[in-house]
Amino acid sequence: MSAPAHVVRVAEDPADREACFAVRKEVFVAEQGVPEDIEYDAYDAGALHVIAVREDGTPLGTGRLLHGPGVAHKTGGDLTVGSLGRLAVTREARGLGVGAALVRAVEDAARARGLAAVDLHAQTHALGFYERLGYEAYGPEFPDAGIPHRAMRRSL
Repeated sequence: MSAPAHVVRVAEDPADREACFAVRKEVFVAEQGVPEDIEYDAYDAGALHVIAVREDGTPLGTGRLLHGPGVAHKTGGDLTVGSLGRLAVTREARGLGVGAALVRAVEDAARARGLAAVDLHAQTHALGFYERLGYEAYGPEFPDAGIPHRAMRRSL
């Protein structure tokens, strides 16, 4: 049995963004217990969001790219580095390549904006996933929403 086809694209309209937020709520809030009041933040409004959808339009995953002076504190003050975050894939779509496709879409968007690298804060259980995509961990482990994380970076 083959996996259902999916497409990854920039979330352009309000319906796409709502679908992104619904995936995040399902994965981070419902599954992982992240408090809803910290899952959504002021960065969402200015972020570039990507969404993966099945052929029938069902949302399967999402991620976002932050960049520019307003988020430079997330990348050590380096304006040539973007911040990948809020990567979430629904339970039904895990293992189908959706997460990797979302990461590559964020990287493509970062390149298109002239960025030289992408940083992220990976949950420690996901380090291997990001390492397979070329990211390298740096710095100590730290908690975010009560979940252990490590900072990672990939040059583009």
